[in-house]
Amino acid sequence: MDPSLRTAATGMRAQQIRTEVIANNLANVNTTGFKRSRAHFEDLLYQTVQGSTTTGSPEAGTTPAIQVGRGVRLAAVQRLHSTGAIEQTSSPFDLAIEGDGFFQVSLAGGGVAYTRDGSFTVSDSGMLVTSSGYPVVPGIEIPADAASVQISKSGIVTVVSGDATAEAQEVGRIELARFANPTGLMALGENLYSQSASSGEPTVGFPQEDGMGRLLQGSLEGSNVEIVQEMVDMITSMRAYEINSKSVQNSERMSEIASGMVR
Repeated sequence: MDPSLRTAATGMRAQQIRTEVIANNLANVNTTGFKRSRAHFEDLLYQTVQGSTTTGSPEAGTTPAIQVGRGVRLAAVQRLHSTGAIEQTSSPFDLAIEGDGFFQVSLAGGGVAYTRDGSFTVSDSGMLVTSSGYPVVPGIEIPADAASVQISKSGIVTVVSGDATAEAQEVGRIELARFANPTGLMALGENLYSQSASSGEPTVGFPQEDGMGRLLQGSLEGSNVEIVQEMVDMITSMRAYEINSKSVQNSERMSEIASGMVR
């Protein structure tokens, strides 16, 4: 097969993957705490047609090697953890992190996952949980007779019962985790991430301490997807796919002409 066909095919495949990444970003433009992804590519091996040669005497210099590239491949899909826009909701259990850090939640099968989605609620047993029902770590129990709930910027959770003479009572404190390389976290779906060898071990601490961000009650962090940028990237990807398809057509046409010469 003509090598140019394979080279052009790798280009078309690369742009198809890039389009899939962009489409996922656009699909999650309204997903709470979503972080957009970006596809990175690298060139493949090169065929050396001719090595470097000396022109004339050794003192005259050498010409560089002649190499022909053989396409492109996906190197990585990088997740960009820039902070999304903070949106006010006025719900007492909605929390946004202004700065670094992730909420910690306990998975059903054991283990801890991490999320920037602070749309919490209270379970039937009074535990603070995510919208999917995963308990917050460490566990925080909201009394059934709580009339109001206050969560400070440093994560302290206090409640006031329905009794008019009752005083505010602290029921727990939210902890955050941060990573040396949050880009290396593994996405689990449901707005959750898990640590990996690339992300490193989590550093756990309270909000506003040890480099952690602060909490904003009654707010949620929106997606960091920029629609205009994604649309520009989509158009660029489609044009690159189109020009690679032209390369396939030209290679096929050249092969047809060469075959016709021997008839």
